[in-house]
Amino acid sequence: MKILVTGASGQLGSTFKALVEEDKVQGLDFVFKSSSELDITDYDAVNEELISSDYAYCINCAAFTNVDKAEAENELAYRVNVSGARNLAMNCNESNTILIHISTDFVFDGFITTPYLEEDIARPIGFYGDTKYKGERAIINNLEEHFILRTSWLYSEFGHNFMKTMIRLGTEREELSVVYDQVGTPTYALDLAEVVLHIINAHSIEYGVYNYCNEGVASWYDFAKAIFDGYKIDVDLKPIRSEEYPTPAERPKFSVLDKSKIKTTFGLQIPHWRDSLSVALNAYSKINI
Repeated sequence: MKILVTGASGQLGSTFKALVEEDKVQGLDFVFKSSSELDITDYDAVNEELISSDYAYCINCAAFTNVDKAEAENELAYRVNVSGARNLAMNCNESNTILIHISTDFVFDGFITTPYLEEDIARPIGFYGDTKYKGERAIINNLEEHFILRTSWLYSEFGHNFMKTMIRLGTEREELSVVYDQVGTPTYALDLAEVVLHIINAHSIEYGVYNYCNEGVASWYDFAKAIFDGYKIDVDLKPIRSEEYPTPAERPKFSVLDKSKIKTTFGLQIPHWRDSLSVALNAYSKINI
């Protein structure tokens, strides 16, 4: 099967690339397109790519993911996250390509204290979350054969993410402050990529929206502490409230996702975030010796 990966230079796209390069993906022909090679906001470019090739699947890893910049760069965030998603959906429909789209826990407002189900009402509190939710709706309204995977706190040894930022800051500073009143679940990109491959290899037609993240719950403070402990970084880490670290975009205070649907549908065993973090830190150390 031929599979198109958009946004291939980001951390999830890079994870798929690494799996292919390490010969861990059998029987699948991947075509990787970075944002500079395929601009999903360009309808004609997307049409040409999908219509000219016999893709069975398109994995959309392209997104405007800078939560704070989205508050200032509204137009660009909307074009990538909404118009880009619509372009892919419409052209996947025309080319009979199944779309696997990555979304986010930020579609929820974080005002409840029980894990979010797929059918819970989406009420984004920031522009990034709003565009991601509108991108979901654009796909649902234009393409039946889709999988939308909502994930949270994605990190890996590739790209820009919280784990790599903490390692850098922890080695540069003696003291750091991280918020402890925002709760969610760190998700290792490799685990998410393997779930996507599982869905493809299963030839599933159970289309729809699914939550996927690692098991367990953490605050950003907990996540940072685990990173420093795992990577043997000695830094004075202090917990603070969100009000003490103001950002342009408001974050959900609670964005834990219920994964019952995806576990039941696909028979998944999901690793705990602490176990996956150990794997990620080991992978990071190997490429940063």
